[in-house]
Amino acid sequence: MRPHSLSVLVAGMLGLASSLAIAAPSRPIPDDAVKAKASFSRPGAVEVKGAALLLSPGAQIRDTANRIVLPSHIRGEYTVRMLLDNSGQVHRVWILTPEEAAAPMPKR
Repeated sequence: MRPHSLSVLVAGMLGLASSLAIAAPSRPIPDDAVKAKASFSRPGAVEVKGAALLLSPGAQIRDTANRIVLPSHIRGEYTVRMLLDNSGQVHRVWILTPEEAAAPMPKR
């Protein structure tokens, strides 16, 4: 294969990869997950509207890249969507990207 042909092939593959990344679906956040400003100031709890909510055993916090973050490794205030479990503890949290935060809530 000639060097020019190889560079054309690589450029085509990179173009395809970037268009696939742009077309990637948004992450699956359940429609009933509520949007809120949440403050993570101490492990095991989330503060929402001045109220401290406990994290459930096995709670998951996902960052803007949809990676699971340990509750002990997150600090600060974020716009999130979250689900509570049957006992009122925070069970799932998705930290929103600026685009997700600006998007309207799904209709139920």
